[in-house]
Amino acid sequence: MKTIKLAAGIVAALILSGASAQAQDKIEKPDLVLGVGGKSSLYYLPLTLAERLGYFKEQGLNVTITDFGGGSKSLQSLIGGSADVVTGAYEHTIRMQSKGQDIAAVIELGRFPGMVLAVRKDKAAQVKSFGDLKGMKIGVSAPGSSTNFFVNALIARDGVKPDEVSIIGVGTGLSAVAAMKKGEIDAIVNLDPVMTKLDQDGDIVILADSRTDEGNMKLFGGNNPAAVVYLKTDFISKNPVTVQHLVNAFYKATKWLEKATPEDIVKTVPEEYFLGDKALYLSAFKASKPMYSTTGIITPQGMQNGLNLLLQFDPEMKDAKIDLNRTFDDRFVKKAAAGQM
Repeated sequence: MKTIKLAAGIVAALILSGASAQAQDKIEKPDLVLGVGGKSSLYYLPLTLAERLGYFKEQGLNVTITDFGGGSKSLQSLIGGSADVVTGAYEHTIRMQSKGQDIAAVIELGRFPGMVLAVRKDKAAQVKSFGDLKGMKIGVSAPGSSTNFFVNALIARDGVKPDEVSIIGVGTGLSAVAAMKKGEIDAIVNLDPVMTKLDQDGDIVILADSRTDEGNMKLFGGNNPAAVVYLKTDFISKNPVTVQHLVNAFYKATKWLEKATPEDIVKTVPEEYFLGDKALYLSAFKASKPMYSTTGIITPQGMQNGLNLLLQFDPEMKDAKIDLNRTFDDRFVKKAAAGQM
């Protein structure tokens, strides 16, 4: 009888522990709204891959993607509560901390910004330095976005203040191409495939290129984290299983991307991403591939470089006390990398 009771007790304990484990693994919020500014740009390719390859669904998530004209608008959607998560620029986590809004990145998607600053070809003769952009109309994805930060930081090196240029939102697709071709802007900071198209068409002269190791070393002295996945820190605390499954999906997409050929990419993304020219998109991907993160981890030096970028032009950051450790929560990507998904 004692043996039977003991066995029954063990079975009950196993059932309870199994139920407890299931409770711990339960996705708290399987339905997520994700904000992004310019989904078709190569900057956000890992997001499109996670979606198109079915990795979100594989992780038990139903992700609704809202695409905005630029990263500042997707950030606003998170702060305002209409989005749960954003794929956006790492710099936003720093700037929001200075404003008392705690958001944190949970995986790095891009280790370089992948942004290119260029001047319209007929203006090139009069632009020999970043300072020569003073007074010009410069197209960015959206005012307040990472493309805006990029140009602000570069012109600040030559003593030009943000309000001494005209910043115009042009998006990240055909609208950006059209703005340059129609002469609506004098210069542009944008992403691929837009910049490769304008370059191949002979519309621009490139002044700064952050798509490669060499370009980033020249501009920033090393890696400068770019696209990340970020959320409010209280959301992370309340929904750790959800966040883990989300990071698992993105991490799997980055590992697929690491081994993918350009041909694999064009077979996977929607045709509208090609801007009407598949060969152009192939060239743009080849130019941009070095920018993608292979580890998902933002290095301490990368965090510092991100802060330094903002300090160059943003007076609000001068006296801000920033704890960079609060801008990136590495627990989830480390777990994904260890295969504990």
